[in-house]
Amino acid sequence: MTAMNQIQDFLGQKRFAMVGVSRAPQDFSRAVFREFRQRGYDAVPVNPEAREIDGEPCFAHLEEVQPPVDSVLLMTSPSITDEVVQECAAAGVKRVWMHRGAGRGAVSASAVEFCKSKGISVIPGECPLMFLPGGSWFHRFHGLVRKITRAYPR
Repeated sequence: MTAMNQIQDFLGQKRFAMVGVSRAPQDFSRAVFREFRQRGYDAVPVNPEAREIDGEPCFAHLEEVQPPVDSVLLMTSPSITDEVVQECAAAGVKRVWMHRGAGRGAVSASAVEFCKSKGISVIPGECPLMFLPGGSWFHRFHGLVRKITRAYPR
């Protein structure tokens, strides 16, 4: 499956867990969470230090999410990503997206390899907002730059 097929498959799932959503209302992860919710996605927040995010119940661990999810968006640091993908495998998750905007984001080479070894479809990087139809001018521009530089997923 191509990277773009994986992206489309992930975005085709209307329910997923979002691990690492910040408690801070102005954090970028909260903007991503809100954007998905506004677009009709059932993004389920997971953060061990929060009980609710934007009025939605927040779970401390992936295995607590009911009903279970089969897709997970990671907004974590790479060191946490290594731990979370093991939880994903144990929970039967089929798709993992490791967010990356600027810098490393959630991407961890060992976590990517772990996902592949467990048969989990993994998107190692990219900002999902860049692929949502009718996104912000910033994300459309980011996508255009990635296309011009031939760094856009195929």
